[in-house]
Amino acid sequence: MSEQDANQRFAAEATVEPDEIARARAHALELGATPISPGVGAQCAVIAAASRALNIVEIGTGAGVSGLWLLHGAPKATLTTIDNEPEHLGAARQAFAEARIPAARARFITGRASEVLPRMNEASYDIVLVDADPEGVIEYVEHGLRLVRPGGTVLVPRVLAGGAVADPVRRDAVTSAYRSLIQETQGSPAVIGALNTVAEGLLQLTTIVAD
Repeated sequence: MSEQDANQRFAAEATVEPDEIARARAHALELGATPISPGVGAQCAVIAAASRALNIVEIGTGAGVSGLWLLHGAPKATLTTIDNEPEHLGAARQAFAEARIPAARARFITGRASEVLPRMNEASYDIVLVDADPEGVIEYVEHGLRLVRPGGTVLVPRVLAGGAVADPVRRDAVTSAYRSLIQETQGSPAVIGALNTVAEGLLQLTTIVAD
């Protein structure tokens, strides 16, 4: 086992997932809605906590795992989560209820993100998490950067695409989109970007606050 593999394994085993999130994870896997890993979830929770987030948007609800992690880090926040799969939203509602998240702190929107996001107020959110169909990741990140306040953060899990992004031979549309997103944002003067390689990867983009 390589040093990198050993580090990844240790980090995965060291992450403690709250019981209510673990139950949501099990349900997500039953539905076929692959959730973010505990390691990435914990990173999202830390960022939410450090941001003292009060308003969060999630693009791609799944069965509620990522939303629960975000609210774990920001217990006073209100989460708006968008998904076009009613079954997934139903599972997330159940997971939130079991976690005793007050109904007023979670807004569930059924619909395509490409249709919902343009109607949302810009510069109004602390965090936008992008975990929807990878074919639209660049469009969703552009919307996310519009929606977050100055100093707000856009989070993109799964950005390493199972190792495909690091493989120069892989040039399919999804891999190329993730690769372009990483390269362009790392050099952008509009954001501070960081690529976390824990588990499936997490791209963090925080907008620059103008003087």
